[in-house]
Amino acid sequence: MKRNWLGLIIFIGVFMLISGSISAENKKAEKESSIPNHVLNISKDNTYPNSTDDQELLEAEEITKELMENTDVRVTNPQLIEMLNETSLKPSPFAIGYRGEIFLGRWPLAYDSKETNINWEYQEINKNELNNHGGEQPEKISYEQKEEKQIKGGLTSRISHSDQMMKLILLEAQKNTKLPLSFNTVVGKGTKQKNSYGVPTNKVGILHAYAPAVNEKGEVTFGDVYIQLKGSKKTLNIKNVTRQGIGAWIPVQDHVSFSFELK
Repeated sequence: MKRNWLGLIIFIGVFMLISGSISAENKKAEKESSIPNHVLNISKDNTYPNSTDDQELLEAEEITKELMENTDVRVTNPQLIEMLNETSLKPSPFAIGYRGEIFLGRWPLAYDSKETNINWEYQEINKNELNNHGGEQPEKISYEQKEEKQIKGGLTSRISHSDQMMKLILLEAQKNTKLPLSFNTVVGKGTKQKNSYGVPTNKVGILHAYAPAVNEKGEVTFGDVYIQLKGSKKTLNIKNVTRQGIGAWIPVQDHVSFSFELK
């Protein structure tokens, strides 16, 4: 009886340690992707109407599911899935002994994220300054965008099928951060925020504004894609599978990070 109780106590202890470790890791991930207090959402105040870059997750239709049944290579490329969804091959049920292959080309099949980081001061986009030397009382300074600023991201290295790769990485980064991301975003001239910062007498206040961005690092899987026909059956056959490291910078849309200094 004592042994049973001892075993139960050890099991509960191990379970609590594992649960605590998982909980700590989840909290750490949430903390790293949460928006700091000095970063503000300007979507309602931005004088430039950015279009959203939300990517649709294409559902694999029955024909695509049938094709991918016998392949153990992960495929998430929405462009390839769309092509497979539109496949209309219908081999005859009486095509006994028939064999054939249709080559669809070499494709980036999937992207696996290894590391996701956020640089809240990726690019300085504006600087407001207030000189209160000789002033008789404290003054206040607020953010106002002086010039229209375009912030561009992109892949960190040259790679084939770059447009498809950018879509794959964007989908994964949006899922990892829950942030509005776009490889190209604009902050319009005259964009303002009500938040103000005090500038004492005989001081110069400088308010820096930065565009944040996500840095994604991971690995892309490439492969030669074939549709293989054998009798009345059709399957997806992926050959010459290779993997390549890739990274990207993706700006956070309609968000500005502020830093205030006194001189």
